[in-house]
Amino acid sequence: MLRRIYMDHSATTPVDTRVIEAMMPFLTEKFGNASSIHHFGQEARAEVDRARHKVAAMLNSRPNEIVFTSGGTEANNLAIRGLVEANRKYGNHIITSAIEHPSVKNVCEDLEKSGCTITYLPVYDDGLVRTEDLRSAVRDETILVTVMTANNEIGTLQPIQEIGRVIRERREKGRKLFFHTDAVQAAGKVTLDVEELGCDLLSMSAHKLYAPKGIGALYVRRGVRLHPQNIGGHQERDRRGGTEPVYLIAGFGRAVELAGEEMDAAERLSDLRNQLEQVILEQISGVSINGDPAKRLPNLTNISFSGIEGEGLLINLDMQGIAVSTGSACSSGTLEPSPVIRALGKGDDAARGAIRFSLGRGNTNEDVERVLNVLPDAVENLRRLTPAGRGSSMK
Repeated sequence: MLRRIYMDHSATTPVDTRVIEAMMPFLTEKFGNASSIHHFGQEARAEVDRARHKVAAMLNSRPNEIVFTSGGTEANNLAIRGLVEANRKYGNHIITSAIEHPSVKNVCEDLEKSGCTITYLPVYDDGLVRTEDLRSAVRDETILVTVMTANNEIGTLQPIQEIGRVIRERREKGRKLFFHTDAVQAAGKVTLDVEELGCDLLSMSAHKLYAPKGIGALYVRRGVRLHPQNIGGHQERDRRGGTEPVYLIAGFGRAVELAGEEMDAAERLSDLRNQLEQVILEQISGVSINGDPAKRLPNLTNISFSGIEGEGLLINLDMQGIAVSTGSACSSGTLEPSPVIRALGKGDDAARGAIRFSLGRGNTNEDVERVLNVLPDAVENLRRLTPAGRGSSMK
C-alpha cells in the first residue's frame, strides 16, 4: 500500500487528537448557546472565556482584545474594511505589500472602488519590504498600513517590529495611523508579541495550528474602533455578530496552548527543511530558493525548478504519495504564474516552476529521504517532455 507523505502544512494542518478531545464535550453534553443565561449557556460561556484567555496569552494581549471570527479571511476583512469604515474621516489611503494574501489584496482592491487609494510596497529579490519605502509612502491621508508577518508562499518574515516603530513615529507627530498584520502563517511557528510588534490588529486562523477549519481570531488593540462586518447580535462585544461555535473555539484554545508548549519543535523542522534544500541543490540543476534564506519560517521552502510546470511536478509527486503545493491553496485553480514569485523580480518560468514544501509535526527524516529519492527523477522526466526543460538536467 502506498504510504502518503504530507508536506503542505501551510495550506492546512491535520487536527491534533488532543484538540479533538477538547472539542468533544461541546459537541455532546455541553451543547449550550454561550449567550444563554442558564447552566448550559454558562458552561459554554466559560469555555469561550477560557479559550479567549489562551489566545490572548499567546499574543501578550488582553482577553477583551480578542475577537473570534470564522477564520483568517474574515479576520483580515474585519481588520481592514472595519477599520477604514470606522475611521474614514481620518484618511482614505492604505499601504500594503505587493505579496499579501488574497484576503488582504482583494479587500484593498475592493475598497479602492469606493474611493480609497492603495500603495503597494515592493519586496525586492529577497521577498522583504523596506522601511524606507514605507516612510516615503506615508501621506497625511494614510489611515492604515497592512503588511503580513510571514508570506504564505515563500515564508519570508517581514520586518514587523521596524514597521511598528515607523507607525509610532508618525503617531507621535499627531497622525491617526493604524497598523494591521496578517499573522495566519506565523502563529505557532514564531513568537508573536503584539506589544513588541507594535501592531493594532493581528489576524490568526486555527486550521494552520492543528485545529479545525472555520475558526480564527482578530486581535484589536484597546481603543481601536472597527465597523462590524457581521451585523446581528451583540456577541464579541458588538464587533462580530453570530452565535459562537463553542466547540471550534474550544479546539482553537487547546491548539494555541499546545503550540506554545511545542514551539521548540521549530528547530527540528528547520533542520529537516535545510536537509531537503541541501540535497535538492546538490542533485538537481536549474533550481533556486525563493525568498530570503534566513528571514523566513522554519518549516517552509519554496523552490523554482526551471524548464517545468510546477503543477505537473505536483501531480507527479502526488501519484507517488507525496503532497506538496505550487503556492497558496487559496489561489489554486488559476493558470497565472505566481504573483508572489514575480514580485521578487523573477520571470514566468521561475514563477510557473515553483513548488512549496511546508513541513509539520508529523514529518520525519524518513519522509524527507523518500521525497529526495523520488524528486530528482520526477524533475528529469518532466524536463525530457518539454523543449525548454531539455537544457536543464540532473547534476
